[in-house]
Amino acid sequence: MSFIPGHPVTAVVQRIEIHKLRDGDNLILGFSIGGGIDQDPSQNPFSEDKTDKVNGWDMTMVTHDQARKKLTKKNEDVVRLLVTRKSLENAVRQSMMQH
Repeated sequence: MSFIPGHPVTAVVQRIEIHKLRDGDNLILGFSIGGGIDQDPSQNPFSEDKTDKVNGWDMTMVTHDQARKKLTKKNEDVVRLLVTRKSLENAVRQSMMQH
């Protein structure tokens, strides 16, 4: 996703609800957490998803550790994500070009 500062941004987002799996006292998300403003994006070339919100919290300017803590809270069985997906953005762009 690229943008020009000062210009409007259009993004295709998806709402995702994850019910954590219980393993004894632990709650498991079922996926790995990558990224954060303190991480080098070239070190995670497989992720095209960007998590914008977790349970209503803005995640656009958090460190990897802050993101991990929000996603793995022990008192939350359900995680609601708002995710920008590159694959959805590409599909929408392609369908708009066909019309």
